[in-house]
Amino acid sequence: MDAPRSAGILLHVTSLPGPHGVGDLGPAVYAWVDRLAAAGQSWWQILPLGPTGYADSPYQCLSAFAGNPILISLEALADEGLLAASDLPQSDLPRHTADFDRVTPLKARATEQAFAHYQTGAAPQLAGPLESFCVRERDWLEPFALFIALKERHGGLPWWDWPADYQRYDPEKLARTARELAGPIELHKFRQFLFFRQWEALRDYAHQGNVRFIGDMPIFVSADSADVWSRPELFQLDARGRPTFVAGVPPDYFSATGQLWGNPLYAWEQHAATGYAWWIDRLRATLKTVDLVRLDHFRGFEAYWAVPAGDKTAERGSWTPGPRAALFQKLQAALGELPLIAEDLGVITPPVNALRHAFNLPGMRILQFAFGGAQEDRFFPHNFEPHTVAYTGTHDNETTVGWYGGLTEREKSYFDAYAPGAARDPAWTLIRLAWASVAELAITPLQDVLRLGNEARMNLPGTTGNNWRWRVDPALLTDEPFERLAKLTEVYQRRPKVEVSAS
Repeated sequence: MDAPRSAGILLHVTSLPGPHGVGDLGPAVYAWVDRLAAAGQSWWQILPLGPTGYADSPYQCLSAFAGNPILISLEALADEGLLAASDLPQSDLPRHTADFDRVTPLKARATEQAFAHYQTGAAPQLAGPLESFCVRERDWLEPFALFIALKERHGGLPWWDWPADYQRYDPEKLARTARELAGPIELHKFRQFLFFRQWEALRDYAHQGNVRFIGDMPIFVSADSADVWSRPELFQLDARGRPTFVAGVPPDYFSATGQLWGNPLYAWEQHAATGYAWWIDRLRATLKTVDLVRLDHFRGFEAYWAVPAGDKTAERGSWTPGPRAALFQKLQAALGELPLIAEDLGVITPPVNALRHAFNLPGMRILQFAFGGAQEDRFFPHNFEPHTVAYTGTHDNETTVGWYGGLTEREKSYFDAYAPGAARDPAWTLIRLAWASVAELAITPLQDVLRLGNEARMNLPGTTGNNWRWRVDPALLTDEPFERLAKLTEVYQRRPKVEVSAS
C-alpha cells in the first residue's frame, strides 16, 4: 500500500450518538462523515463490524463475514417502508454509554417487526436485491444463519454444549432441522441483507466526500463462531471439537503472565492445502466494506504464541511458525496489491519486519510508546519511515490525557523537552507530532481530539465487563476542535487534493 499524505480519526460506529442506545447507521453517522470531510480528514478508522459474542468485544465475533445487526438504522428501515414512525422504539437507554444487554433485544425486536412487515408486502422493491444478496453471499450466509438459529434454540450456549447431532455443520444431516428453523433462518438472512445494504449506502456517501474507511481484521476468530463450527478442519481442535492450543502473547513489560486470548489456533497445513481459500474469501469480503485493512497481530503470521488449552495464563506457550510469505503470496495473486496495515506492535523480530517489507505493508507507530512506559526508539517521530501509519494512541491505549496523567515526572520532563508545551496540552501535542511526521498516514482517536480523559477509554486489554461501551456526548462535537484539526491538516499537507476540471 502506498498512499499520499493523509489523516483520519479512529472511532467505532457504536461510539456515535443516536437515539437507540448505541451508535448505528442512522442520521448521526452521515453527520459524522460530513464532519470528517469538512475537517479535511481522508480516513475514518473503525473496529471490526461483526456480530459480537463474548463480552461484547468486536474482536470476539460470531462470524468473520457477517455484520452486526445492532448497527442497523431503524430510521432507514422506516424510510424504506419496513417500519412505521410509530414502530420506532421509545426507550430510556443511556445516551453516553452503550448498554449492549438492552440494545441487542431492542434492535432484534425492531428488525423482526420489519421482517414481518416485509413478508406481508411492505417494501416490495427489496425482493430482488434480497434474493441476489442471499445467492451472492450463500457460502458464508447459509451456515451463519443456521448457526445463529441453533444458538437461539439452545439458549445462547456455545456450539460445543449443543446436543451432539448439532455440533457439526453437515447440510445434509441438518436439512430437517433447517426446515424446522426456516423462519428464524430467513430472519437472520434478512438482517444481514439490511446491514450490508445500509453499509454500502454509507460507504458510497463517504466516498463522495473523499472519506475512506480503515477496517480491522482480527487475526484469530472466536471459538464460538460460525467459522469454527462450520469449518472445524481449519483449526487446531481435538476429536470433541475442543481447542488443543489457544492464542495469546508471552509475558512482557505490560504483563508478567502474558495475555491469554483463548482463541483456537489455525491448522495452517489445512489452509495451505486449499490454497488459503478461506483467507482469500475473508479478505475479499472485508474489502467490500472498507478500503484499507488493519491486520491485527501481524507478527502471528510469522510465528504465533501457542498456549496449551486449559492453562490459566499464557506463560507456558511456545513460538510456532505461521504461514509466513505463502499466505500473502496467495492473497496477492487472488486480490492484487494488498491494501493492508500491519499491526506490528509488541516484540517484533527481524523475520517479522522482513515479512512486512516483502509485501510493502506499512507498520504502526504509537506516539504514546515513545514517551512513556516501555519507550521504544522506533516510536519517536524522528525515527519514522515514510511508509508508516502514525497514531497518537489506539482503542487499546489510555486516552492521551489519561496517559499523560500517569507519566513519571522524568517522563513528563523529557516529553516537554522533545515537544515544548506538551505539559499544557498533551493530546494536541501528540496530534501535532503525528501530523507533522513523515508518516504517510496519521490517525488519532476522537478522544484525543476532544481532550478526554480515561473515562472515555474504549478498551483495557486483559479485562472484561466494562469495555467497548464509550459513546461520545454530542454536545462535545462542536466546530472548534474540528476547525483546529482542519488547519493542522492543511499546514502539514495532509488534506486531500480535489481535482478541479477545467470549464
